Amino acid sequence: MAKMLPSQTLALVIRPALEKLSLWSLSAEELVLGTAIVESGLTYLKQHGDGPALGLWQVEPATHDDLYTNFLNFRPELGSKLMQLRAPNLSMDENLATNLMYGAAVCRLCYYRKPDALPEAGDIEGQAAFWKQHYNTIFGKGTVSKYVYKVQQVLKEAV
Repeated sequence: MAKMLPSQTLALVIRPALEKLSLWSLSAEELVLGTAIVESGLTYLKQHGDGPALGLWQVEPATHDDLYTNFLNFRPELGSKLMQLRAPNLSMDENLATNLMYGAAVCRLCYYRKPDALPEAGDIEGQAAFWKQHYNTIFGKGTVSKYVYKVQQVLKEAV
């Protein structure tokens, strides 16, 4: 199965997107990469089956809408930075599914709106717990151990 290289995803997608939001940190970069690894395997742009999640970060359109309605509408400068990453001739769903920088930025903002501090860089277990609590949630099928395993496997293959 073909997938994107983690190093290229970081260098060409995640880091520039987070820098454009002025929300880059090594821990944020690692968490956003780990999220793409566990959510889509750096491969899938649409959720398996009939699920609504889109893009490498598997963001559901309802989550995306809520991000704008209940967070970005009250932070116009941040919302403007995100909109600069949007491809204007694509729908919001098409941006989520195909615009990698936009998807990475949306993922980062989903975490940024949470009050808890990000786990330290290099703390895969901490990142996994943060992902489970704030991204996959208690209703999601993901587990902390699955996150740790998948991220370690992909990063090991990339070396």
